[in-house]
Amino acid sequence: QVQLVESGGGLVQAGDSLRLSCAASGRTFSSYGMGWFRQAPGKQREFVAGIRWSGGTTYYADSVKGRFTISRDNAENTVYLQMNSLKPEDTAVYYCAAAWRHDGPTSRDYDYWGQGTQVTVSS
Repeated sequence: QVQLVESGGGLVQAGDSLRLSCAASGRTFSSYGMGWFRQAPGKQREFVAGIRWSGGTTYYADSVKGRFTISRDNAENTVYLQMNSLKPEDTAVYYCAAAWRHDGPTSRDYDYWGQGTQVTVSS
């Protein structure tokens, strides 16, 4: 099992940047595929970015491609989401998720979830 704790959210203006962190417990972090999702009020949770457990290939939702970057530091058991050029429509609770030797762009692909961190972008 793995426990996930997100941090780094906050209130920013449009065009600003934020970096979210997700710290994972356990000694096998490198074997987990990791993803970031978000959920805005009244909307379904949506995929934002993922990074594969093997090889570290990254992939993104079209809405964030070119603005957001997912990365991982296996030595620190941490996954990051660098968010640049933030827009008001990026406002949501952001969740990180983990899956043992798996990954994907849907919630069903992941077994473990953090508690979420709020990101609010004002116009």
